[in-house]
Amino acid sequence: MAGASPFGLPLSDLRAVVADASDDLARLEGARILVTGGTGFLGRWLTASLLAAGVPGPGGQLLLLSRRPDDVRLPAVDWARLVRGDVAGLAALDGVGPVDLVVHAAASSSAGFGTGDGEPRAMAATIFDGTRAALAVAARGAARLLFLSSGAVYGPRTAPVHEDDGGAPDPLEPRSAYGEAKRLAENLCASATAAGDVEAVIARCFAFVGPGIPLRAHYAAGNFLADALDGHPVVVEGDGRPLRSYLYCADLARALLALLARGTPGRAYNVGSPVPVSIRDLAEACAALAEPALPVEVRTPPGDGPAPCYVPVTRRIEDELGVLPATTLAEGLARTVAWLRSS
Repeated sequence: MAGASPFGLPLSDLRAVVADASDDLARLEGARILVTGGTGFLGRWLTASLLAAGVPGPGGQLLLLSRRPDDVRLPAVDWARLVRGDVAGLAALDGVGPVDLVVHAAASSSAGFGTGDGEPRAMAATIFDGTRAALAVAARGAARLLFLSSGAVYGPRTAPVHEDDGGAPDPLEPRSAYGEAKRLAENLCASATAAGDVEAVIARCFAFVGPGIPLRAHYAAGNFLADALDGHPVVVEGDGRPLRSYLYCADLARALLALLARGTPGRAYNVGSPVPVSIRDLAEACAALAEPALPVEVRTPPGDGPAPCYVPVTRRIEDELGVLPATTLAEGLARTVAWLRSS
């Protein structure tokens, strides 16, 4: 793992992922792997881990789909290459062909709501059409497919959620487009698995922190870190009561590699940290990382009733695959700030 780090991510984190996931990475050697969304915030951690491990290596191929391949730099190895195109048109692209493994991580989760890729109809279409295209490619070789879904499929919650809990987003609320589309995409994966066309495993991803996190977007952690780095008071626009949890992205990469290698087809796994933190406490933790520490401004008076909760129960991935978080939130925030300061 000499030379520049893939995507500029911390080599120490990637080395730890490669060491901890060595058995799962060995299962992927020599495979033909297609990754969509592999340059996004979450997808790049999986892609970088594969590249750092030299997997799939000679005899295999890593195909990375990108709409802007000229902006992506891959290591100079003959088994990794970029494919120019949009995920919705994936099945018609030249040079893709049959593959052994598909990681489908492309979505509009980083787009702001209401405009461009974040317009509800565009967002839903990207998720649905992209998943249908990824499944069509996977079906050419009855491949395994790892689909990065979202905890948004559960709809609004006031307590941690496990995979068998009911509930769903409100279909009449335009802001539910992302969660509803992910639900439908999961159904496409389950149906294709039941038909024997593919072996689809579903990762329901929650919230994350780590190098590469978008700043000044719609990620609370990214906005708080941006405030702290700029030396401004850390601003909480709401009342600070909602509960979230944040998994460090190196731990995310470990989880995704385990699911890709060993997850049960037709099954969904929550991926995230099971340790809740209030939005106010998250802001305080980010403010404390500034030099000197900064104040926190909570803009909205406390609301009534139970606080919204976006926290997974992760016993399934822990019990079935032995995947446990290795990084505390405090450690993850500190590593993220250190990376941001050095970038």
